Amino acid sequence: MKRIILNSPQLLKLKRRRRRVIINKILLSLLAVAVIFAGLAYISRLPSLNISEVKIIGDKATDAELIKETVLKEIAGNYLWFFPKTNFIIYPKNKIETELKNKFKNIKDISFNGKNIETLEIFISERIALYTWCEGEKCYFMDDTGFIFAEAPYFSGEVYFKFFGPALLGTYFAKENFKQLIYFKDALMAMGLKPVSL
Repeated sequence: MKRIILNSPQLLKLKRRRRRVIINKILLSLLAVAVIFAGLAYISRLPSLNISEVKIIGDKATDAELIKETVLKEIAGNYLWFFPKTNFIIYPKNKIETELKNKFKNIKDISFNGKNIETLEIFISERIALYTWCEGEKCYFMDDTGFIFAEAPYFSGEVYFKFFGPALLGTYFAKENFKQLIYFKDALMAMGLKPVSL
């Protein structure tokens, strides 16, 4: 008797109807997602929402064209094949900053101006050479934090205070103790001495 009830034509018809309703809901949901995705992809490609020009402001020593070229490489292409990286809402700001700082060691700070959607303005502030770090005959510029950022040309005489010791280009010289070393140098100068290296 139970078997007859479970397999009755009305129950089977009801199960089929429910299955059809569920499948229709899934298909409608997928269609809605596809329409939203397509709409967002279309909107994200509108010229008025995309960066068409890059301006580099504030650099002195670094070639602005090289910086611009690096930025243009980072905003080329698409996310998920549909959303352009030039879209002002989703352009890869952090990746641009990281790439520029890795490639151009003399860049200290980077800021972005997004007031004009179609023009990406990138403000660059560069490190100021105050000291040199030397390894053998080669010397490199260092800023006020002890960051070693660029190869220094040969200077005759003592133009910059020199530091010697283990370090690498693109790293900090004696990061934990750099301020104390500068205080020590300044204390020697205050006593009338003229230290040239440490």
